[in-house]
Amino acid sequence: MMAFRTMASAQLIGQAPTTTPAEQKSSAWKPRALPNDLLKQASNRLGIVALLAAALWVTGTILDHVAFRVMSHGHPGVAYSPVTDWIAVASALVSLALFFYTRNGERDPRFILDLGLVYMVATAFALGVLFHWEHVPSTWPISPTISWIGVVILMSAAIVPSAPGKTLIAGIIAASMNPLGMLLAKSRGAWDFGPNSNALLMHYPDYLLVGIAVVISHVLTNLGRQVAKAREMGSYQLGKLLGSGGMGEVYEATHRMLARPAAIKLIRPEMIRAEDGERAHVAVQRFRREAEAAANLRSPHTVELYDFGVTEDQTMYFVMELLDGMDLQSLVRNHGPLPANRTIYILRQACASLEEAHVRGLVHRDIKPANIHVGRLGLQHDFVKVLDFGLVKSISAANADYSLATEAGITPGTPAYMAPEMALGETIDGRTDIYALGCVAYYLLTGTLVFEADNVFQMMAKRLRDDPVPPSQRTSLPIPPAVDQLVLSCLQRQPADRPASAAELSQLLAAIDEMPWNEEQARAWWNTHRPVPSQAEPAADDVTTMLGGAA
Repeated sequence: MMAFRTMASAQLIGQAPTTTPAEQKSSAWKPRALPNDLLKQASNRLGIVALLAAALWVTGTILDHVAFRVMSHGHPGVAYSPVTDWIAVASALVSLALFFYTRNGERDPRFILDLGLVYMVATAFALGVLFHWEHVPSTWPISPTISWIGVVILMSAAIVPSAPGKTLIAGIIAASMNPLGMLLAKSRGAWDFGPNSNALLMHYPDYLLVGIAVVISHVLTNLGRQVAKAREMGSYQLGKLLGSGGMGEVYEATHRMLARPAAIKLIRPEMIRAEDGERAHVAVQRFRREAEAAANLRSPHTVELYDFGVTEDQTMYFVMELLDGMDLQSLVRNHGPLPANRTIYILRQACASLEEAHVRGLVHRDIKPANIHVGRLGLQHDFVKVLDFGLVKSISAANADYSLATEAGITPGTPAYMAPEMALGETIDGRTDIYALGCVAYYLLTGTLVFEADNVFQMMAKRLRDDPVPPSQRTSLPIPPAVDQLVLSCLQRQPADRPASAAELSQLLAAIDEMPWNEEQARAWWNTHRPVPSQAEPAADDVTTMLGGAA
């Protein structure tokens, strides 16, 4: 929450103001709607409360029967009215209906919360009638008291965020159900509370609780609007939370002027485990320089970075394009290993992204299936985007110049895809990414890692000691011998024995592709396995994709 409070003051790098002072003043007076994700959470809470209420109606009625039987001692003049049972049954059914209604994720949460106010009034009516249905002796003492209806009003205000005006109206109506129940009892002859007793005055404490409920509602809606305001990062308005990983969270976002969808990735401040303020400052400055370098990458196969920045509390954030598809890890996990020609098609696009970075003196350092996205882009299918260039390392950086990952206490790279020289802390260059891309190719072809181990140390020991098994020996799919040889050449322990560059690797892949994968095949695969969604909303697999190395 603290991160959101400070984001509004964070200036996006290289971004000019998009609103005039007059527009800003006008928008300041315009009430903000509560964020949709908070409304959705509240509607889910309402459903859970309705389910609990249904259980309480049933158990309460059963216990009431037991208590009545025990306390009446079988007195023949005392009878239990079945009407109260029917009231409890009807209330339980209404509660269950509301619970199942809220389970549908496509329903408008605002409407559900308004329905929650109606449900509160209906519950209050049931309680008011139930409490006053049985015959009450004329000698029954009458004094002002807080009833269960007052408790329901307070609980609803705390659980279901609504405008104070709506809470006031619904609360007054709900609090009036007790007096209404008394009047109904008097008209039936079940209770004659006399001309000197006032049904409204008897329940004035419930009306006082309505005032408290309005205050609670005002506080909750203001907090929600503060969240909405804090989520306005420059020209981008944060939307719902898409997912979270080890380093931070990813939110859906929209450019307020262009209505351009985007994804905003936040890196938590605690991930910068600096020992003192000076080291933290160095880490943030390094992040800024590396992010600027990543933002200058123009390959269509590199995820586009729209904006980036650091908030006052040192939360780092990236604003990137919102992608349609899935990462390679999800692709293989859900659909199995890929044929060799499709693997080559994907790898060559990844090579195009890496080649530009390497020419600019940048090494990705964390190439893995979860950091390579494949999906649709316009009319193209199986279009590759390489992610997480925010943690690249400049080859020309001096040893004394801290990298973001090292300064933050993060071990760059993923052990299953880490080149030997990187594990040993030796000098790295573009061939380090070539090794990782060879591991990715191995995974795409076989659905398995190059080396399997019980822990990181065993995996690194195998990488430094053992030779990998050819991919063709670990899958039933046909793999051309040339593909086997090329993948194994990428996995050589010595960088000099690998392809010299991503461009060279792409050329070698093209030379052995006898039956190339094409756009027609890619389009047919996507139309069969992942039809175009009806709404412009990322699928579940895309959350992992946008988290990339943070997951």
